[in-house]
Amino acid sequence: MSSFAIYLIGMIIIIGGLVYVAVMMHVPNQWIVAGAVVLLGAGILGAVTKTRRKDPPE
Repeated sequence: MSSFAIYLIGMIIIIGGLVYVAVMMHVPNQWIVAGAVVLLGAGILGAVTKTRRKDPPE
C-alpha cells in the first residue's frame, strides 16, 4: 500500500471521528457536511504534498 493511500485512510478515520462527535453534539447536518468536505480537501492536498516525488534533475 502506498504512502498516499495510508495518509488518506488516516484522514478518513479522523474525519469519521469528528463527524461522529459533531452528530453527538447536535451540530446541524449542513455544517457537518461542509466541514467534512473541507477536511477531505485539506487531507488530499496534504497527502499529495507529503508523498509527491521530486522531479529528477536534468
